[in-house]
Amino acid sequence: QVQFVESGGGLVQPGGSLRLSCAASVSIFRFQSMGWYRQAPGNQRELVAGITSGGSTNYVDSVKGRFTISRDNAKYTVYLQMTNLRPEDTAVYYCNFWPQAVGYWGQGTQVTVSS
Repeated sequence: QVQFVESGGGLVQPGGSLRLSCAASVSIFRFQSMGWYRQAPGNQRELVAGITSGGSTNYVDSVKGRFTISRDNAKYTVYLQMTNLRPEDTAVYYCNFWPQAVGYWGQGTQVTVSS
């Protein structure tokens, strides 16, 4: 059974940085495209960034130039480096396959950007 465990969230001031990690439980991770998603209160969950098995990336316009998605296939882990954080980045961040797969959502990690 595939499981994703997210970590690395926290409280940060505007302009600050965080690095999120998502550990996958199975080796098929290496062959799958992965995505970071977020859901803010009252909003639908949205794709923030995606990365293919070959390393090609895609970002939502609002995070381009500030967030970087990467992966370490040997560690079954995908990362999201977030810089120049803004209050509007506040949300619970999740990882999942890209495109998202129903039934594979983890607990997520809370990111709060506030002074």
